[in-house]
Amino acid sequence: MDKDAHTTVNHRRLDRLRRGRGPVAEHVIDEFVAGNLPRREFLRRGTMIGLSLPILVAILDACASSSSGTSTGKPKSSSGVMSGPATGQGKPGATIRAGILAPAAAINPLTIADPGATQLLGQVGEWLAFTDQHFNYHPWLATSWSSNADATVWTFKLRNDVKFNNGKSMTADDVVYSFKTQSDPKNGGISLSVFGSVLVPDGVVKVADDTVAFHLESPNASFIDAVSPDNYNMVIVPDGFNYADFQKNMVGTGRFVNKSYSANQGATFARNAHYWGKPALPEKVEFTFYPEESPMTAALEGGSIDTNGGFSAHASPQLLNGSYNVIALRQSTHRELSMRNDISPFTNKYVRQAIALSLDRPAIVQALFKGYADVGNDSPFAPVFKAAVGPPSVPQRRQNLALARELLKKGGVGSGFRTPLLTEQFQEIPAFVQILKQAAARIGVDIELHVETQTKYFGESTIGKSDWLDGQMSYVAYGARGVPNLFLEAPLQSVDAKTGQGAWNAARFNSPAYDKLSKEFIAAADIATQRRLAKQIELLLLDETPIIYPYFYYGLTATQKNVHGVYPTSVAELYLWNAWKS
Repeated sequence: MDKDAHTTVNHRRLDRLRRGRGPVAEHVIDEFVAGNLPRREFLRRGTMIGLSLPILVAILDACASSSSGTSTGKPKSSSGVMSGPATGQGKPGATIRAGILAPAAAINPLTIADPGATQLLGQVGEWLAFTDQHFNYHPWLATSWSSNADATVWTFKLRNDVKFNNGKSMTADDVVYSFKTQSDPKNGGISLSVFGSVLVPDGVVKVADDTVAFHLESPNASFIDAVSPDNYNMVIVPDGFNYADFQKNMVGTGRFVNKSYSANQGATFARNAHYWGKPALPEKVEFTFYPEESPMTAALEGGSIDTNGGFSAHASPQLLNGSYNVIALRQSTHRELSMRNDISPFTNKYVRQAIALSLDRPAIVQALFKGYADVGNDSPFAPVFKAAVGPPSVPQRRQNLALARELLKKGGVGSGFRTPLLTEQFQEIPAFVQILKQAAARIGVDIELHVETQTKYFGESTIGKSDWLDGQMSYVAYGARGVPNLFLEAPLQSVDAKTGQGAWNAARFNSPAYDKLSKEFIAAADIATQRRLAKQIELLLLDETPIIYPYFYYGLTATQKNVHGVYPTSVAELYLWNAWKS
């Protein structure tokens, strides 16, 4: 890792800034001063643990000062800090027409799990913290947050001027209700993928009308990510609200209010008259739903929409020809090819390794993404994560058909076998599974493809009620996150229905050694410990191969040339409150 050398630290000033911040914050500051954290990563981690932007800037200034205290200047814009979810300065009053994929099911914050529904939820709902495109965290419905010494209790101060779009004021009671509901395994919510073995309903405590504390089941140095849009279901709703009614009225605290919704057709939003902050720039936002990417791209080309909700270089390469504004985000978005570790022949790790060795990953990245992707190495540690180790310390898995055939023999299926694979109709996925089918055929494995609509594929998004989670082989899209916690927990930790742990474990991977390592990683506050644990996790997963991670691809969003201020994020949110037209 590159280190920043701080040879002229104003220690007197730094001590004043550091004092009383708590053990976790003090440790992060010390890591930066010692040169173990680059500036951008320090800013990201600082916002994660609740250090305000003025404090972070002051610390940077103290670490770039002479002993006399003479400042060498403020951090440059390349630091990655932005102002959070503020309204921009463009021309107000436009109608923004957005095209997105049709939501796979009803718009219910408990159960949504697809990009279209997520993008609609983000128009009316808000979270305690905001995650920007650089994975920095900013105050939103919470004004500040902090943790205790071992990161098992996190305390959040709330804004006192927030109203829902029905006119009701937001209080700690609403926040407590929202988190208790989402963290209760009885409700079967998607947020259990984040909260499983981390947060239970009794751990959500009202401290005061403007203060909520979260008492965690285990240490979590990155818990702020769980209350941000990275945990996209976790919007705040009124106390006692019936989540099943959300699509009817879409009650939330966001800048827009829903005016109409028609399944498989579209939705319209207008400015929220009760919004607690600066109003949105657009007067109205009109969403058109599309069954797949191709007609959405055609609509952008034809001028009937102003922006799309995302596109792939494989399906829509023409959008990269310079005729559109393209926002490209290098991120941790990826696909996971799960193989049921409890169903023969995938009970044998050599068989799983053989499938992984059949793939020519660099060729796949070029063919499907025109280079807008990073090669995967069969662990969820994307190259954008600072804790990722990767080659050469962890060997890069490469195509090796001869070894793959030997491993099949070692796994007891030397003459090959046949297996079904279930997946979703989404972006490049149908093209990839065809590549996989051809690659597997070269080692004697016959993969029977079932490419389904997202509605059929996801089902109820719970084990036992979902083709995604129950298929013998399953290939699914995962949106990006600012930290790898969810990727390490939901799809890989052993399934525990009582706590919600392993809620998305489609592979039925069950490894006590992995469970221990992943929980230690999530508890670790310093990058050195995280990297040490990450290396062990990467090596373990490379050996076991419960899931194949072929690539991590860039997020691409396109707008018309006269449309500005559209703000997509890596987790598939599409914020339009700053959008305007020239």
